[in-house]
Amino acid sequence: MTLYFEEEGAIALPIACEELAEQVIETALDYIGCPYETQVNLLLTQNEQIHEMNREFREIDRPTDVLSFPMIDYPEPGTFDFLEEVDDCFDPESGELILGDIVISKEKVLEQAEEFGHSVRREYAFLIAHSVLHLTGYDHMEEEERMVMEQKQRDIMERLNILR
Repeated sequence: MTLYFEEEGAIALPIACEELAEQVIETALDYIGCPYETQVNLLLTQNEQIHEMNREFREIDRPTDVLSFPMIDYPEPGTFDFLEEVDDCFDPESGELILGDIVISKEKVLEQAEEFGHSVRREYAFLIAHSVLHLTGYDHMEEEERMVMEQKQRDIMERLNILR
């Protein structure tokens, strides 16, 4: 797995962000059975920048905790068998499956960790697990989808032994 990690802004999280991101992404992809080596872009930013992105891409005029930008439109969440027929989803140099981009607000990580009464490490890992599920076709717009996604998030966090 290749993680392209970028961090901007003066706020710093008190954890090893890049190392933990790699661990969470690998665990999530193993859990859902992704058969490919993958590529993910992760940007850690601040509320002002993620607010702009949320407004531009989702037409929601407020900061959010995480944005996911999948590169692939999955006919069914977590299925990968159709990808051999898709031309532009693999990096031509590395052969890795390009999953997409994750953008996380560091300010929201800190705020939500405090609000929910758990560690910054737990909140950050949860947001990455949540986003990886989005990058592999999962969503939570419908109640049934939400229940499936929430269970997968709990399972991934348990595998990581990062609990509330």
